[in-house]
Amino acid sequence: MQSHILSIILFTPLLGAIVLLFVPKEEKDVIRWIANIFAFGGFLISLPLVPMFWAQRFSPDQFKFLEGSANNWIPSIGAGYNLGIDGISFLLIMLTTLLGWISILSSWTAIDNRVKEYYVWFLVLQTGMLGVFMALDFFLFFVFWEAMLVPMYLLIGIWGGPRKLYAAIKFFLYTLLGSVLMLLGILFLYFHHHSVTGVFTFSIPELYKTAPQIPFHYAIWLFLAFFLGFAIKVPMFPFHTWLPDAHVEAPTAGSVILAGVLLKMGTYGFVRFSLPFFPQVITSNETLWGVTTRGWMIVLSVIAIIYGALVSLMQKDMKKLVAYSSVSHLGFCTLGIFALNPLGLSGSVLQQINHGISTGALFLIVGILYERRHTREIAEYGGISNVMPVYATITMIMFLSSMGLPLLNGFVGEFTILQGAFTANWKWAAWAAPGVILAAAYLLWLYQRVFFGTVTNPKNERLHDLTAREILTFVPLIVCAFWIGLYPKPFFQILESPVNQIVQTIQANNPNAPINAQAMPAPASDVTVTVDTQPKASN
Repeated sequence: MQSHILSIILFTPLLGAIVLLFVPKEEKDVIRWIANIFAFGGFLISLPLVPMFWAQRFSPDQFKFLEGSANNWIPSIGAGYNLGIDGISFLLIMLTTLLGWISILSSWTAIDNRVKEYYVWFLVLQTGMLGVFMALDFFLFFVFWEAMLVPMYLLIGIWGGPRKLYAAIKFFLYTLLGSVLMLLGILFLYFHHHSVTGVFTFSIPELYKTAPQIPFHYAIWLFLAFFLGFAIKVPMFPFHTWLPDAHVEAPTAGSVILAGVLLKMGTYGFVRFSLPFFPQVITSNETLWGVTTRGWMIVLSVIAIIYGALVSLMQKDMKKLVAYSSVSHLGFCTLGIFALNPLGLSGSVLQQINHGISTGALFLIVGILYERRHTREIAEYGGISNVMPVYATITMIMFLSSMGLPLLNGFVGEFTILQGAFTANWKWAAWAAPGVILAAAYLLWLYQRVFFGTVTNPKNERLHDLTAREILTFVPLIVCAFWIGLYPKPFFQILESPVNQIVQTIQANNPNAPINAQAMPAPASDVTVTVDTQPKASN
């Protein structure tokens, strides 16, 4: 099983979608049970990957659990079915299988029309997301990248809110524009590799070897092409305008998977491709309007942190508030990435996981109220803790998680990112830190208006508290929030090797542009991992 575990995890949701095709559309409960069984089965099947990967966490191999080989799928163009993961993609895969199951479980009562098509497309989307994190061939990666686009477009466009078509088309056009530019960049890397080696291949490990050799005047344009593709997906400021519409109009499960996983495709792309492919661009001293490429990335990240938080404060719709908070939280992730040190990178990846857990829960929380009252207007509520005490308790835990309270997951990620940013340039951390305070402001203010006080709206007096199924959707998220907050050591150990390799790649290709942090030392045994950012005395 070990040699093919990635393929099994990858195609389990697709198998579920195929099975659903043979179920009559009138059998709605049967369809729901089959979809939930395959979604939960996909999560269970991914669990053996945890001890298997843990045993290899300090392995010097860059990618583990390799399947297939380069150029074995379409040899004439050099495309291959080639899968493999490192610590970064491992954590994102586990997040995807967990949130995929939770999203499908949360849809049980929320979706009542075209149920069969809904679950089929959701399972297809799950396979596309998993494939992006597993693919080690650029052709295969792009197939999965585009395979996510159509299901998400349909989930918003068919099962969304009143302005669903506008939101779906806007999401589709934005993402497609980024995909086309990224495809042009992929083709340039493909032909450049052939010009250097005489071999046509889309193999990502092979392209890692030749991409840093691209002349700077070409590399800057390639970086821009990939940047637009990934920045739209994150989304970074100012490419974020599709996100609030998509979130507000999407069904609850669509918002959960959009925020929890799809947005991570952009940050994953920066870490997996932009940094190792174009280190000379990232660390170049060439400027535009007096600002380097890395400087622009930091500026856009800080703007996203502050802007997203300020706009969240002004929202009257709960779902739109959570949507804009994603812009702010993902700004922290990109800040950590372009801090270009182990602290920033490891904190960024961990914060991506944290954001999926916390914000996924926030969208579930909003969706539960919407199912009962069919409105997301904050002014319609008040005193909800009096009639839904369990719901209010879970909401408070996830709000505290999202705002970065110590002992919960958000604190670990944000603190590590700010530490990495401070190590690189203290001014970056100083500008970003107010985002933490603003997050507490808009979340606590939202909680006060919705949950505290007396019930002023008669329509809220008979709201029933969470069902057992609804509680079940929150239990794994709460467990993960406390686990990461109380004992993040295993996560940093998993990230140690890939993060160090990225930093070393940038240093190796840019000897004249040193990075202000040392790599995390790889421990010989299972000991506590510490990150030493102070230069050590030489012998």
